[in-house]
Amino acid sequence: MADTHYQMFIDGGWRDASDGVTFKSVNPATEEAWADVPEATEADVNDAVLAAHRAFEEGPWPRMKPAERARHLRRLADCVRPYAEALGRTETTDTGKLLRETRWQAGNVSGVYEFYAGLADKVHGYTPMTGPDDPFLMTVREPVGVVAGIVPWNSQLQLAAYKIAPALAAGNSIIIKASEHASCALLDFARAIADADLPPGVVNIVSGGGVPCGQALTSHPLVSRITFTGGVETARRVIPNTANNIARLSLELGGKSPVVVFDDVDLESATNGVVAGIFGASGQSCAAGSRLIVQDTIHDELVERLVAKAESIRIGDPLDEETQMGPLATYQQRDRIEDLLAQSVDQGARVLTGGSRPRAFNKGWYFEPTIVDCDHQELPVVRNELFGPVLSVLKFKDEAEALAIANDCDFAFAGGVFSKDVSRALRVSRRIRAGRLWINTYRVTSAQVPFGGFKRSGYGREAGIESINDFTELKSILIDTSGEPVADPFIMR
Repeated sequence: MADTHYQMFIDGGWRDASDGVTFKSVNPATEEAWADVPEATEADVNDAVLAAHRAFEEGPWPRMKPAERARHLRRLADCVRPYAEALGRTETTDTGKLLRETRWQAGNVSGVYEFYAGLADKVHGYTPMTGPDDPFLMTVREPVGVVAGIVPWNSQLQLAAYKIAPALAAGNSIIIKASEHASCALLDFARAIADADLPPGVVNIVSGGGVPCGQALTSHPLVSRITFTGGVETARRVIPNTANNIARLSLELGGKSPVVVFDDVDLESATNGVVAGIFGASGQSCAAGSRLIVQDTIHDELVERLVAKAESIRIGDPLDEETQMGPLATYQQRDRIEDLLAQSVDQGARVLTGGSRPRAFNKGWYFEPTIVDCDHQELPVVRNELFGPVLSVLKFKDEAEALAIANDCDFAFAGGVFSKDVSRALRVSRRIRAGRLWINTYRVTSAQVPFGGFKRSGYGREAGIESINDFTELKSILIDTSGEPVADPFIMR
């Protein structure tokens, strides 16, 4: 089958890389190349930034009434819906995520654009109270300018929406860099951008590697705001780039999220929550609940249930509606998991189920749902984000020990607490260091509340009402209302 040829979306039109160079996108389920993707040059990135800069400085978008921008965003939401099935299939072919999930996410992003459309005319400054003879004081919020958004391959349409929607609602223009590991769904999404008739240059989508594409984008002098979702090591290269443009930066990075289960739980409910947290999307999520911290009195029974559940998961073709877990997105992930798991076993970890490539597949980057019993926290599978379907299990005796284990981690992105004692669940969730906590559930999402991390999980927040302010500058205005001429500044009264 001939490869599908993709193009970037810059300044309202489609184009190849300026030097014609492409890279192959490989289907993780078959290990076969299926698409050609443009490898953006530094000149291509410059063109995209210049287009966004013109759209901001000269175009109508930032000067529109907020209610008019809201109408455009609702139009974009309407344009995305007809593509949901096709976008889902593209993303599944490109990443190995289940079609059931990618199709749902592709349709669900319409709600994100509608949510921020509703906020476009609700961005407010404030007027401090002053005395009747004092100057009148006020603040206003204005768009920050050109925004650069970098998204990973996992949940890319949804994560891109959390960058594009608030940026546009606030009046900015944006360039989105798709992941070099799976660019095709975002490049396909540009068809909805074109259908929505946004002014040229307001949204641009480029594809390519960290060098030169990502480096050129994050260091460009005309970029005023960078929103990055990805790995810690890449973030360490992005941060110095902002020294060139003094761009404001937010980082949504990795996670090694704890799920604390107390012995008063409904075991079936807790089992399902833990399974959803680690085996959903094959564990390829920053929020994956990869550290199970379970009270010793129910450890054996809960683990037995989890093992049975893991061994019943149907692994297979992610395009098959009956499949429950697909492959990993890259072979590098699989190889890294195998290496860290082997190190952990050498150091005393016990693999209770899984731990290898499924024998039924001679192609594809598949890895079995894996549960590892861990007797201490220094094991590599406990300390490192694996970004795969591997659950580390640790015991605790009391609440204090559970919190100590949960917070003994470099990452602090998300976490979960399972307990029928509402007071304890709330108390523990408040004391776990993480940007998002679930109680008696896991992996439920909503655009109405923000997400983001502490520690090495990054800084800044995405989603929620407040995030639109992160795409604005706050300006103060002071007005003399006395009616008197300005006095001679060199005469002190």
